[in-house]
Amino acid sequence: MTHSALDPAPPAGPRPGGRAALVVGGGLAGTAAALALADAGLRVTLIEGRPRLGGLAFSFHRSSPAGVLSVDNGQHVYLRCCDAYQWFLERVGAARLAPLQGRLDVPVLDARGRSGRRLGRLRRTALPVPLHLSASLATYPHLSLAERAQVGRAALALGRLDPRDPELDGVDFAGWLRRHGQSPRAVEALWDLVGVATLNATASNASLGLAAMVFKTGLLSRPGAADIGWARAPLGELHHTYARRALDAAGVTTELRTRVTGVTRTPEGCWSAATAGRPADGSPAEADVLVLAVPQREAHALLPDGALKDPGRLLRIGSAPILNLHVIYDRTVLRRPFFAAIGSPVQWVFDRTDASGLRDAPGAGDSQYLAVSQSAAYDDIDRPVAELRARYLPELERLLPVARGARVRDFFVTRERTATFAPVPGVGLLRPSAPTDAPGLYLAGAWTATGWPATMEGAVRSGLSAARTALTDLGRPHVNPLPALGGGTPKEVA
Repeated sequence: MTHSALDPAPPAGPRPGGRAALVVGGGLAGTAAALALADAGLRVTLIEGRPRLGGLAFSFHRSSPAGVLSVDNGQHVYLRCCDAYQWFLERVGAARLAPLQGRLDVPVLDARGRSGRRLGRLRRTALPVPLHLSASLATYPHLSLAERAQVGRAALALGRLDPRDPELDGVDFAGWLRRHGQSPRAVEALWDLVGVATLNATASNASLGLAAMVFKTGLLSRPGAADIGWARAPLGELHHTYARRALDAAGVTTELRTRVTGVTRTPEGCWSAATAGRPADGSPAEADVLVLAVPQREAHALLPDGALKDPGRLLRIGSAPILNLHVIYDRTVLRRPFFAAIGSPVQWVFDRTDASGLRDAPGAGDSQYLAVSQSAAYDDIDRPVAELRARYLPELERLLPVARGARVRDFFVTRERTATFAPVPGVGLLRPSAPTDAPGLYLAGAWTATGWPATMEGAVRSGLSAARTALTDLGRPHVNPLPALGGGTPKEVA
């Protein structure tokens, strides 16, 4: 029996006896926490207000002139260095649906070439770090010879930084790049090309600590660390359908369409959650462990008095938007799975024809579905669809000449105004760790102190961190799939 991306699988029921845990929030953080707690033998209840799991990495169905499509709300990618997210994919049985590149290879189109668009590539070899990128940098056509040399020197300097140094948190990345000889062109063609997609911020709005973490981990840790992976199926299949099956198999009770309106601690020391929606039996859920895996403002609203010394800092963690444009052409206009662009407002473009089901849709013909992912989209996030169409379709024609003779069969937009936390200088001081001052209460979410920016990796790491801390506090033996949340061989801990 199969389930669609939005239909829940039948619950397997709670485990009898023993310690209980309640996880509020069914995004990647909450799902990871629930699985880790259930794997350690706890009776786990997961409560999610939406009718699906997956948080902000989800899918929906849309009727298009080309047929009914499965649409991801945004284009999400991960890197080979994302050990926690790969654990998640393996744990839910969906790793084959989101394979990695065999070797990093990013086509970069410059729309402002002297004789029209110009193609460059960022790719690696099998040589050790940092030589694995040296050949690509030496021939990268979007930078001058002098700029390439300066980029190499800045990369080596970046590699000497410790992203955990709290002093780096208050420094802006753009200022550091200027002090290390990076031209505006180098920032656009390399540093922001990578940084905007991973940090959801330009260099001028990014903390040096987070930027150093991204570039040092992704590009300077091991040769294949930056190899790119992405879902070849709708995200809802991975993050809802497969995740729900894994939760059911682990004995987790999952309640969708159920909103937690408040949490309190009982006189017996348990946590109780009041809900609205359709709770399992109409009574408040109670547990020894409570994990709040919701966005920071929701967490602030639910936190009991005394749980954090300065709960107001959660409200000072800003947010950053991501805009996605979805374009269906009546013919193939892109022969690659994806590309990045400079010299254009277009950032990253992915071919979603197969993943959306368009290839097999009746009446699709030779149609192609492109998803245009626009991070840090402050200027465009509230533009009307007509204005976005007038702004971006000519840009796609500039980058993809074949598109000039193609007919647009459909154009629509998905907007996430609060897609991620804003990684501005100083944000590290605001991000709380998993444990709170309230016994048995833990926080999870990409906005917590994971050391990572707001990515799927950061979300899963936060859930594993909350579960690991809770199990340690309970004195419960458990298997940590990522020792110190930094990869390595799984081991049992007390």
